[in-house]
Amino acid sequence: MKVAIIMGSDSDWPVLKPALQLLTEFGLETEVIVASAHRTPAKVHDFVATAPERGVKVFIAAAGAAAHLPGVVASMTTLPVIGVPIYGTALNGLDALLSIVQMPSGIPVGTMALNGAKNAAIFAAQILAVGNPSIQDKLLVHRQNMVDEVEAKAAKVLADQSF
Repeated sequence: MKVAIIMGSDSDWPVLKPALQLLTEFGLETEVIVASAHRTPAKVHDFVATAPERGVKVFIAAAGAAAHLPGVVASMTTLPVIGVPIYGTALNGLDALLSIVQMPSGIPVGTMALNGAKNAAIFAAQILAVGNPSIQDKLLVHRQNMVDEVEAKAAKVLADQSF
């Protein structure tokens, strides 16, 4: 099972790299590509059309500004598409968020928060975990690690109550 990460520009990579790292921690295979819905539409089409034969089960698609890439990917496949709007325009990412979240009926894109690539990775893993106990276990470990991190921070604050 593989997750494909597609971004419209290399400038999106710093936002998406943590998603790749998290998917790797979950033991999931990934593919990463830069392809623009507007400038390289044939590349997008070829990547999406051949994804099932490469074992891709879920897409994470990120874009800023007009943010058509997640919707274009969704229009070409019945596989789940998770959209990540990228913060980076004069509109502070609101344009990207609205472009991704306001998909027409019948072409859904699960939309994360602005720059929400980590949640996109977790959501992709959750989709793949349906019927896969190994991935479910890794997600549970991840959740417990978050609990442990919060408790460690809380203990540090309690210990540092000197004035």
